[in-house]
Amino acid sequence: MTKNIKGLTSALIVAAVVVAGIAGIRASDRVHGEELPSVPTETSEKSAMVTVRVIDKEGKLTGPVSVPRVEKSEEDWKSMLSPAQFAVVRAKGTERPFCGTLLDNKKTGYYVCVACKLPLFHSGAKFDSGTGWPSFFQPVAKENILEERDVSHGMVRTEIMCMRCEGHLGHVFEDGPKPTGLRFCLNSESLTFVEEADAKSVGEEVPTAALAASTEKTEVPKAVTRLPLPANDFPKADAPGESKAVFGGGCFWCTEAIFEDLPGVKKVLSGYAGGDAASANYDAVSSGTTEHAEVIEITYDPSQLTYGELLRIFMGTHNPTQLNAQGPDKGKQYRSAVFYADEKQKAIADEYFKALNETKLFGGKPIVTTLEPLKAFYPAEEYHQDFAKTNPKYPYVQYWLPEKMKKRDELLGIQK
Repeated sequence: MTKNIKGLTSALIVAAVVVAGIAGIRASDRVHGEELPSVPTETSEKSAMVTVRVIDKEGKLTGPVSVPRVEKSEEDWKSMLSPAQFAVVRAKGTERPFCGTLLDNKKTGYYVCVACKLPLFHSGAKFDSGTGWPSFFQPVAKENILEERDVSHGMVRTEIMCMRCEGHLGHVFEDGPKPTGLRFCLNSESLTFVEEADAKSVGEEVPTAALAASTEKTEVPKAVTRLPLPANDFPKADAPGESKAVFGGGCFWCTEAIFEDLPGVKKVLSGYAGGDAASANYDAVSSGTTEHAEVIEITYDPSQLTYGELLRIFMGTHNPTQLNAQGPDKGKQYRSAVFYADEKQKAIADEYFKALNETKLFGGKPIVTTLEPLKAFYPAEEYHQDFAKTNPKYPYVQYWLPEKMKKRDELLGIQK
């Protein structure tokens, strides 16, 4: 719900807590399309450890590590939390809309659990939902959020809690913005904000054994300037002309922005490739039921840029080892893919993938980028074109694009 309810009377605001923002009724007892687990009873045995991602002493988010669960008596919680915090975090209360101290916070940093300092959300995923509560489209890590069925107030909702201390945070609803379509609706009283520059202040000692046991890294493989050029690339053309390259590297909003201002690039279009004309539209493609991938078509001058130079930038600015996904975007429509227009493009890409696998530059993980014939390129809807350029403050763009641009500039040797 996005309607601003600031002008409601006190009585209506109380009602709004039940039927608006935080109350969003679900049509079924499911979480994001999956059956909800039953709520543990008081007699259920819980592990003394939980697997989460924490902020280390360097102020960086770790990979999944096993840490002790935080459990305290009611008296201990009351002694460390303010009455307002206790009412929300331990008694599962709800603060009034438009009253939370973090609702209008625009600073860059982490929102951590007020009770145990576990990082929960980042400012890059924060957006104005108009409901009166701080809202985010995704957490910093799915491991850090516990979801449970909530049937209070005669409704079926999904409660969200801190995984480490099980403190109440709010609820999650399926009416958020792209790319997740989710709205994590939080109480300010459940959170403490820590500016990114001060992340060390909530850093934790992470045992070496715990880090060693982590099989998944938080950061995607980083591009480095030693990423080689394809050995069998086209030579630069003797005269100006026009050539095209089609790549798929997840959501086309940020992929498009990487190439738009490169010297020699004439035009970049967001679109779809891999499927048929009938299903080449955003609603169909985003459902994941078509054969399409979100792609960009780069029109460039081959006398200034080569296909191999563009391919190098493409491979160095996304994660080519992630299968059918990029970052938070899941599904084969977000697959890493190169669509070749002729046998020469195919040969360049094929040999390049083999060479990159041998370099071990992506943490030793195999490249899963698909190599597919370009049967047709279908331009996306007009509102997708130049999206990052025309919507620089869109939360998804603010969160994901800077790191991609940094990788691109590293590849090109640009100092900023």
